[in-house]
This record gives sequence, C-alpha cells and structure tokens, in this order.
Amino acid sequence: MTKTLRGADIVVRTLERAGHTSIFTLSGNHIMSLFDAAIETKLDLLHVRHEAATVHMADAYGRLTSKPGIAWVTGGPGHANAVGALFTALGQETPMVLMSGHTETDQLGKGGFQELKQVEMAAPVTKASWMATDTATVGMDVAKAIRISLGGRPGPVHLSLPSDILDATVAEDDIVWPTEADFVPEPVALTDGAADVVLGLIAAAKRPLLIGAPVLANRPGRALMDRLTATLGIPGCLSEGPRSFNDATLGRYGDVAKRADLVILLGKALDFTLKFGAEPFFAADCKFVSIDPDGALLARAASVKGANMAFGCVADTYPAGEALIRRAKTKGDPAWVAEANAAFADRPESVRSGVSSTQDKLHPAEVFRTLNTFLEREPDAVLICDGGEFAQWGQSILVNDRRMINGVTGSIGASLPMAGGSRIAEPKAPVFAVMGDGTFGFHMSELETAVRLNLPYVAIVGTDCRWNAEYNLQVRDYGPNRTHGCELNPTHYELVATALGGHGELVERAADLAPAIERALASGKPAVVNVMIESIPSPVVRR
Repeated sequence: MTKTLRGADIVVRTLERAGHTSIFTLSGNHIMSLFDAAIETKLDLLHVRHEAATVHMADAYGRLTSKPGIAWVTGGPGHANAVGALFTALGQETPMVLMSGHTETDQLGKGGFQELKQVEMAAPVTKASWMATDTATVGMDVAKAIRISLGGRPGPVHLSLPSDILDATVAEDDIVWPTEADFVPEPVALTDGAADVVLGLIAAAKRPLLIGAPVLANRPGRALMDRLTATLGIPGCLSEGPRSFNDATLGRYGDVAKRADLVILLGKALDFTLKFGAEPFFAADCKFVSIDPDGALLARAASVKGANMAFGCVADTYPAGEALIRRAKTKGDPAWVAEANAAFADRPESVRSGVSSTQDKLHPAEVFRTLNTFLEREPDAVLICDGGEFAQWGQSILVNDRRMINGVTGSIGASLPMAGGSRIAEPKAPVFAVMGDGTFGFHMSELETAVRLNLPYVAIVGTDCRWNAEYNLQVRDYGPNRTHGCELNPTHYELVATALGGHGELVERAADLAPAIERALASGKPAVVNVMIESIPSPVVRR
C-alpha cells in the first residue's frame, strides 16, 4: 500500500528537518491537525494564553538566536489577535514566521467558519503574506516563509494554512520536500568597488557618523558595530528606538547628528527616527550614504535627500559591514570619535545620583543602578526593556549586549512573553524584564504560561500608578490641568505572580531591592519584583 501523509504531517516534519523545534502556539480548531501531527516529532509546543504572546515569544527568540521564531495560531480571531504583535517584530527586523490556521478553501467566499481575509490583514505588518493552496507543496511554503524572513532586511512572514490543506493526504512519492538550500536566502554582498566608494567618502569627511539598523541590536550586531567603528576610526550608534534624538540610550545623540558632515546608514532606513535627515537635526550640507537591503527604501532615501545623497547601494547589512572592515585602509580623526563618544555617554545628573524624595517610593534611577550590578555580575544575562517612562530610565542606565527594547514602532506590553521566549533561547543565564505598571497589564496571564512551562525570569515592575508616558505628553502639549485617563491603582502586582504559581516581592525602600532580586533569582520561578516608584519623566540630556 502506498504510504500517505497529511498536510499537517508535512508541515511539522518540514520544521523538524530544518531544526525549528520550538513552536510558540495557542490551540484552536483550525490547527488541531498540526497538534496531532506534532506528537510524532521532536517539536516542542509551547502553549500560551493569548495569540499575541506567540508572536512576542517568537520575536524574542528570533532576536537572540538570529533563527526565525515560529508561531502557530488558529484562524479568524486567533489570527486577528496575533497580527498586531507582528508590527513590533517588523520594526525590529526580527526573523519569525506566523502560521495561522484558515477556513477551508472550498468555503472561501461562502461565510466559512471564522472566515477572514487573513493574508490581506497580515500583509502591512510582514515582509510577505500568503495562503498555502496545495498539500503536496505545503512544505515548500514553510521553507519559503523561513527563507524570506531571513533574507535582505529580516522580518516577520505570515503563512495561512487552510484546514482542508492540512487534513488532505498525499502519497509520499508525490510530496515536494524542500532541500536545505530552500530555507537559506542568497545574501547580497557589498561589492569591493562600492565599499571603496563608501570608504573614500568617509576618508574625505571631517565628521562622519555611522548609524546602524535595528537588526544589529543583538550580541553579534553590536560586536560588528564595535569592529566597524574601531577599524574605520569613526563614531557610530544603533538607531532602534522610537524617540529619535531623545533616545535615552544615546545621551546627546542630537548634538552628534548636528555636527556630522557625512552620515552612513548601515541598513538603517531614513525615517522618522532620523527626522528624515532634515534640518535642523542635521546640517544643511550634511551628505548621506545609504547601504540598504531594500531597493525601495534606498530609492526613498535618495528622493528625500536629493543632491545630498552622496552614494547608495543595495546590500545586506551584515555582509556590508564585513566588506567595509575588509577593505578599510585608513582611520578617521580620533578627536571627533572622542567627542562623539563622550556625547553618547553623557547622562543627566539624575541618572548618576537620583534618589527618592518620597517616603516608601524609589527614584527610577535607584532601581536601575541596583539592577546594573546584577548585569555586571552576569555578562550573558538577557535584558528586556519595555516602552514607557520607567523603562527609559533602564535604557539610559543599564549596559547589556543582549538587550531588547520595544523598538521603533513604539508599542508596549511585549516584555513578559518576550521574557518567556528569551528563556527558551537562553536556558541558563538570568533573564530580566523591566516595565511600568501600565505595561504589566497587557500580558500578565503569561506568567501562568511561564510557570507551567518552567521558564524562570525576573520581571521588575515600576509602579507609579500612572500611564506616565501619556501623562507627560498631555502635560507638555495641553498643560498640567488637562491630563485625563492616565491614573492607575497601586496594585500589588507581586501577588499576581504568587497567585499564578510564581514568586513575588514588594519593594518600597532602596535598601530592600537587591535582596528582593536575589530571592527572585534563587526562587527558580517566574518572578515579579513590584517596586513602588516616584512618577518621574524619562531622562533626557537637554540641549
């Protein structure tokens, strides 16, 4: 008898053969065949409590490993819940694949169960989005999704899997199995000639500045940036956050940008985070070089800068950086490098010495100066800094080359599931997630996921009983008497952790914080350290 396989079997075996065995998922009608098929494989299905968490966990996994994180959700509302989370992964250039169950193909347009235009819904927040249509070639669809997620500017990809495609059987001899090469994108190198042009422009500039893309915001990428700036003898930074020149990580970044006479964009899109390269943020005669994996974004940069675009070419970010290192022959001005690096390192006095003036509350700087001692002790620790004012203090103070932030999209709330995904990628070193009390509410149920799956991490929640970022925007734009909808309760979030089976600590004094973190780490459980803090705006070096 001819052996047959279901489409679901083809999908899971394709993933298993390619080594993608950690699957972040939430069950549902349309993907039950995948769950059944996975029983016969080495796939580890990590079940969460909300579909958006599958994407955030896959996002963290992809950032840490540079391998695509894989998420499975059911169709219709499950897919809809997951789609919003893709925006964060897209902004941070994270390789990952969302596979969503889907209405049967013979019911399309007839009002099938949970029928939804899933492909069209996911398209704006992915590199590519499509629906599988043939059981025999569904493995090739999986390989294509993984390949696209890794190629050029990495990012999320969506693949819809109709139930009838997963349930249908195909003779094993008729299955089109992907080869190893089908999973791997063809890199686009920076040619020697193009590298020499860029290096010539750098040599002719007095104050060149290298700005790297979010895809470099991991340990290998930061190491590449360090090698580049050292080899070329120029200053550089990563632009991975939404606050532009007020990025708390980069000190007086705006001053450096204004002084630059040449900006080299290494995979970094010319967008709102760079104020589109416009005055007064850059000098009127500042020239730009764009090395970008995406020809459309390269053309966009050229149209914006016009005659001030000195050079542009299509090349992938990591290979382009290596080519510049390989071809470099001279170094720039050490005085300019020292000036720029001093500006990047500059911090307000409150960062260095801020202490609370309120009884039973900590200054945010006290929290992160304490946490930094743990990061210095554990160089392989993973750090997740969510958005909001509290986490901005963390971004300003904490030093870590395995740090993840909410990214250029400015979305908040991903940090708890990202901590769980990070634990899958990093089984030993501590995982810390820092967030405000508003952010904590987005995915607090994922603490139960972490307890159930034995994914220990330490979440440090700064509780100021306020949506503080929005509060400060309202004060700035409308005045202190026109704030609205920003207040929260002084909730015991540490008790949420203990109720769900984790470890909880309440901290109201600076002296109690380090022991509380030590106990949280020693618990071996997902832990919440709930720190009562003063409500203070994020630290910005004023210019």
